[in-house]
Amino acid sequence: MSSPTYSTTPGAELQHDLVRAGFYPQMVQDVLAEAMMSQPVLDHYVHLETHFDHTEVHRHITVMVMSEKVLFIVHVDDQQLDDHGKDVMAQVSVEMISLARIESVATSYVYHQPQHYSAADPVKELTFGLSWDGTKRIDLAPAACGDPQCDADHGLNGTSQPEDLVIRVSAEADGQQAVNKAREFAVRLRLATIA
Repeated sequence: MSSPTYSTTPGAELQHDLVRAGFYPQMVQDVLAEAMMSQPVLDHYVHLETHFDHTEVHRHITVMVMSEKVLFIVHVDDQQLDDHGKDVMAQVSVEMISLARIESVATSYVYHQPQHYSAADPVKELTFGLSWDGTKRIDLAPAACGDPQCDADHGLNGTSQPEDLVIRVSAEADGQQAVNKAREFAVRLRLATIA
């Protein structure tokens, strides 16, 4: 698909990273192009994760793309619908967040052997979080009273929490380059949100 969204050098780099990740790259490109409505890509970060659950392998990808005023977040999960993996479905979600609405860009660093730290030491693990008070997750449970004999309906109790984004990147699992890219993207995103 040829789209003005990918016509910049950062757009071409995004396409390259999606192809290298190998997780439905054309589908992700098409969904992004539709969401971005011809806005050019200015910056991006692609994070592919793999989880093992007994005999199954689960992968998902999170792609963050910055345009001039908006951050686009695309998340793709796939799921086998049969035992042989021939029938697969992908669920894609897209969120657009105005850079001005991002309240926090948080980073946590892990360094190995900090007693020997020098400025050239690489970050071995990075946790990168965004908060924009967008989507909320509501957890509900039946309310109860202190009387164990009571069988009345007391309604529901619950909590509402922001469903913001947290990504963890490890040099051991993802490679040092992935940690460096996440760190650099976090710095550039932080700068874009305060501009």
